Amino acid sequence: MYSTITLAGRGYRFIPAVFQYSGGVAALLGWRLERVRFAEPVPLTAGFARIADYLGQAGLPLTAFCACELRSPAPFTDAGFRSFNEGYATVLGEWGVLTEGHNPVARSNVCPEIAPPTEPAFHAFTFALPDAAAGPSFVVAGSGESVEGKATYAESTIAYRDLSPAGLRAKADYVLGEMERRMAALDAGWRGTTGVQVYTVHDIHPFLGDALVRRGAARHGVTWQHCRPPVVDLEYEMDCRGLPLERVV
Repeated sequence: MYSTITLAGRGYRFIPAVFQYSGGVAALLGWRLERVRFAEPVPLTAGFARIADYLGQAGLPLTAFCACELRSPAPFTDAGFRSFNEGYATVLGEWGVLTEGHNPVARSNVCPEIAPPTEPAFHAFTFALPDAAAGPSFVVAGSGESVEGKATYAESTIAYRDLSPAGLRAKADYVLGEMERRMAALDAGWRGTTGVQVYTVHDIHPFLGDALVRRGAARHGVTWQHCRPPVVDLEYEMDCRGLPLERVV
């Protein structure tokens, strides 16, 4: 069971995970989370600037930024992914978002198989804002079929390089379980989701009904994006959220 850390002044709590992202965020009482999706991906540097401007115009501090979804040109090697994450986390440090050795921002970062961006880019972001009448809201970070915190992805990947039907099902089962473990820490579950996304270039139909629909993960449908997870040899990723309001800009 995961635990959470509360950031009372920011209006949310988060699941501590690895330095590049948290496992998920949930609004505190009297606050809500709101998601904004860009109509087209915005390159990372310009995206940070647009997010800062959006928050400023809403009268919110940079520390309201609590989740994001990225798109990258192609899967990274372990070393390449670490280098990318160090640059990304540097900006969060400059914004004052990092706290007591933790990165509270939930994140997904996936790679479109067709027509990918030419450089890493923002697809969407989520922020916290006061709302006395708000109900629960949360965002669970993306997870591939890898146990986090290991030395390398190869040693921690479920059914490593196994693209058989059984291998893909094992990957999906692990990721679905991870979604549930994270939601449980945020006092949430599939019934509270308003969006569930699957990222893979492989066929999910053989296990869609049994693995996703039966457990309630597709109660509002599933958005299947033809993308790869961000690291070479990862094949299946998911994220989910329960939000009352989403915008496109």
